[in-house]
Amino acid sequence: MNSSDVVIIGAGHNGLVCAFYLARAGMKVTVLERRGVVGGAAVTEEFHPGFRNSVASYTVSLLNPKIIADMDLSGNGLRVVERRLQNFLPLNDHEYLETGGARTKESVAKFSNKDAEMLGPYNDRIGEIADLVRGLMLATPPNVTEGGWLGAIPELLKAAGQGSPFAKLSMPARRDLLALFAQSAGDYLGGWFESAPIKAAYGFDGVVGNYASPFTPGSGYVLLHHVLGEVNGKKGAWGHAIGGMGAITQAMAKACAALGVDIRTDAPVKEVIVEGGRAVGVATEKGDVFRAKMIASNLNPKLLFLKLVDKGVLPNDFRERIEHYRCGSGTFRMNVALSELPRFTCKPEDGDHMTAGIIIAPSLDYMDRAYITAREHGWSTEPIVEVLIPSTLDDSLAPKGQHVASMFCQQVAPELPGGRSWDDAREEVADLMIATVDKMAPGFKASVVGRQILSPLDLERTFGLIGGDIMHGVLSLDQLYSARPVLGHGNYRSPVPGLYMCGSGTHPGGGVSGAPGHNAAREMIRDRR
Repeated sequence: MNSSDVVIIGAGHNGLVCAFYLARAGMKVTVLERRGVVGGAAVTEEFHPGFRNSVASYTVSLLNPKIIADMDLSGNGLRVVERRLQNFLPLNDHEYLETGGARTKESVAKFSNKDAEMLGPYNDRIGEIADLVRGLMLATPPNVTEGGWLGAIPELLKAAGQGSPFAKLSMPARRDLLALFAQSAGDYLGGWFESAPIKAAYGFDGVVGNYASPFTPGSGYVLLHHVLGEVNGKKGAWGHAIGGMGAITQAMAKACAALGVDIRTDAPVKEVIVEGGRAVGVATEKGDVFRAKMIASNLNPKLLFLKLVDKGVLPNDFRERIEHYRCGSGTFRMNVALSELPRFTCKPEDGDHMTAGIIIAPSLDYMDRAYITAREHGWSTEPIVEVLIPSTLDDSLAPKGQHVASMFCQQVAPELPGGRSWDDAREEVADLMIATVDKMAPGFKASVVGRQILSPLDLERTFGLIGGDIMHGVLSLDQLYSARPVLGHGNYRSPVPGLYMCGSGTHPGGGVSGAPGHNAAREMIRDRR
């Protein structure tokens, strides 16, 4: 039997961040990882001979700068480079939109001078709101408590402290903040812009990892969530980790190892051991027992509470809420090995657009139809596809003269209608995704020399992403902040004393940010003291 101060279930990025801060506070920490490699969904693997890529998560922005500095990720080998162009939208055989820096205004002006002039005010307003929300990323949400006023006072004070920055917002920004939380991305953008291309470019962020239409109420917040990050100090930018996303988690693992954290791979946890109403350890599928004063889980809350914790120790209402905790981001993920760069009909030459997020979704109406048909048939015949070609920024990923591409594909149903299995449909849908790109870049299909397919079911089986949900739970108003994952347990503590949550199913949600792990560790250190 093994003993330590803390056992962490899952060596994804949040688990590693949590382990680092706990170890830095002097605790003895053991991390147990089901797979043979650390990193969770932030891993780099060879998927075709000679071709490596970020297998699941695929781009950098939300990784918190405080965490980067505290863990000295740069000193541990991490280097992030910014895309030379942020996004490229091929619209048809002749037209395209580019976003990134000064090029955005010039590109938007081709479609609407009015929209080009609105870019400055829009970015200023979004920036003001993003700065406020960004400031809450590393804060523990006020917890809704039961009982009398005495127990509620600390949470009321916390709420007052976190609410004070809102008072500094201009009245227009306050109104926009309300709109972003309540409205759809489409409705919000419609209040700013008139041309379809720029609304599509910004509206795409409202459906990333979100099985919804851009006209679904609440998708405005998902749009905001995706502009909260930064790359090398540049707010709102997106970038690439040299060596792929696994370079992030490998650097984190080095930081943890330097503090004595014991990271064990091929160690799937079967059960959280509860004695006397308190979590006191875990048992693995191999029969090993690890006892600890505290347990932290980096898993999706549904996996933790419905698979690893005996239902008899959970309050009935809490368990029912977890059963109804909504997951499923409509994601179909592919990695492809390419013999050459794609050539888009609208812009066939090589250039900075090859380093961008290439979005095949020319309008909000296109995205809306993709969602509606996916709900009816399981996937859309005209899906949303984002292509990233990281080998244009990182020549370590592919043989010289060849490339790798990440394909982030939406909309697909987390579960297919009619009882059909994704195992039966994955090849057909993969062909469709490649054909969708080939329509805009003839010859793309012929250039594919190898491919890795991850359907929603594959993402669940491989990485524990329930329903393929990259966010560990839908980012809706009822599953955010103090209500993530369940109201009354938004402070990283579970109903079982000694059992904590440190994954993306807690505030502030999904993306490779490290914030949930950072925040959970702070609360665990407070409880220990």
